[in-house]
This record gives sequence, structure tokens and C-alpha cells, in this order.
Amino acid sequence: MRFMFVFPGQGSQSVGMMAPYEGLPAIRETFVEASEVLGEDLWEMAQAGPAERLALTVNTQPLMLTAGVAVWRAWRALGGPEPALLAGHSLGEYAALVAAESLPFAEALPLVRLRAQAMQEAVPEGAGAMAAVMGLDAAVVDTVCRQAAAETGGIVAPANLNAPGQIVIAGHKAAVERAAALAKEAGAKRAVPLPVSAPFHCELMKPAAERLAERLAGVALRPPRIPVLHNVDVAEHREPEEIRRALVEQAWRPVRWIETLEEASRRSITHVYECGPGKVLAALTKRIAKELEGGALADAASLRTALEALGAEG
Repeated sequence: MRFMFVFPGQGSQSVGMMAPYEGLPAIRETFVEASEVLGEDLWEMAQAGPAERLALTVNTQPLMLTAGVAVWRAWRALGGPEPALLAGHSLGEYAALVAAESLPFAEALPLVRLRAQAMQEAVPEGAGAMAAVMGLDAAVVDTVCRQAAAETGGIVAPANLNAPGQIVIAGHKAAVERAAALAKEAGAKRAVPLPVSAPFHCELMKPAAERLAERLAGVALRPPRIPVLHNVDVAEHREPEEIRRALVEQAWRPVRWIETLEEASRRSITHVYECGPGKVLAALTKRIAKELEGGALADAASLRTALEALGAEG
């Protein structure tokens, strides 16, 4: 059998999200390390919240990076084998690169905080929006976005291609609202506004991508020791410059998650495990490729269950 790990991104955070991992020393140790790097107690923030504090993009991104890396380290400390492939949803791609030993954790932390600040500041508050469109094919969603953009003179486009019938759109607020209305007219089951602070993964994020490119130029990247599939092109890259390009483009181009899991299946991956708090990606996996098995390493018990399963089937 061949398995891969996928790392969750923004949206999987919750108050007390690391409590289920009690008894795994690597979890707390990783948070201590991250707190020292950033000069802020991330453990207290993750455990005590409040939720509004966790939801701030500048807090969410370093928190979720730390959470993903912590669970990865706990897995390895338990004797967990290395996966054949790695990927991460949006921000989760940074945790995947840390796990692959391509991006040093100590450099990833300030990098994602800068990424968060740049994304937050790229669009004035209230000017952008995102919405989840349920029950339409990607081609139809793309069409209604183009129509809404033409009608409003704004930007709106698919941002997260999460699963068949679950696509997130992003752009100017009026354009997103018009696209959502057109999606309903086209037969969407729902078109729900998302409580986000910025319109991620669309052209409005180009200023953020430029700031990210400047910072990435000074980050020491190495060829990944484990292959990483990137969001922007569903490809693996070994050269540092190609990794930098993929990360910069990722900020303003869509997350191609459906294709990522389909590519994993083509590479003979049989099991997919979500490495971090929450079960969002595990649920998406079942919708994308029914032949893929796995689950979420959402607590200490699930890590040990996965270890036993892989040992039994390996």
C-alpha cells in the first residue's frame, strides 16, 4: 500500500484544538518552539482562544502551520512511517514543505505570518468576499463568475476547487454576490457567503503575492525529501526557484484540490491521512475519490489507529 499525508489550512482552527493530542510530547514541544520564534504564546492562544482571536488571519496561519507540523512530528515520534507523497490545502502546503524538509520550520513561521498580513492588507476591509457554491459543476461556476464579472465590472473567480459540487468563489463583494445569485439561477443547491477577512486565491491577492515573493527570495529552500504536490499546478517541484514560484502563484490562483487527490490516485496512493486538527480534508477525500481510504489524525487515538492500520497492511 502507498499512503500520503495532507495538511489542513485556514478554517480548520478551533479553540482547544490541540487538547485531543494530550500525551504526545512532540505536540507541546513544537508549540514551544514556534512561540519562541514568533515571540508569542501560541499554545495559550490555541487552547484558550477566544474563537475571534483564532479567526484573525495573522493568528490563524501560524497557528495552523504549527498544528500541522506538531502532528507530523508526533506521528514520527511514535514510529510512524514516511508517506509516499505530501500535499496541503492552501496554507497547509507550507506544513507539507516543512515535513518534506524543504522549508525550515523556523523560517516558515515568520513567512506565513507575513503571508497572512499581506493577504489581509491587499484588499480594504469589506471590499472583498468569498462564497461557497454547492451543487454545480466547475465549468458552470466558471461561467457564472465570468458573467458576474462582466456585469459588475469587478473580479470574481473560482478560488477553491474543493470537491465535486463544492467550489468556493472569491473577488470583489458585489461581483461575488452577483455570481452567487447567478449560481442559484443555474441550479446551485446553495451559494453561501463565507465569514472570511479577505478574498483569498483570486487576482485581488496579487499585491500580497508580490510581498510574499520578496520575502521568499531570502528563504533557504531545499529540494523536498518527500514529494509535495503543489496547489497551483498539481505538480511536484524539486528546484527551490520552482517552489518559490508555486508558493507565490498559490496566493492569487485557485487551490486545485480535486485534481490533487485525483493525481494522488493516479500515483497509486491508496490511503490519505489528514495531518492536523479537524476533519475537513478527510471528508473532501471521500467525495473526490471513493477508491482512496484513510481518515483524519485528529487526536492521539487516531494516530495510533492509523499506525496499527498501516502496520497491518504494510
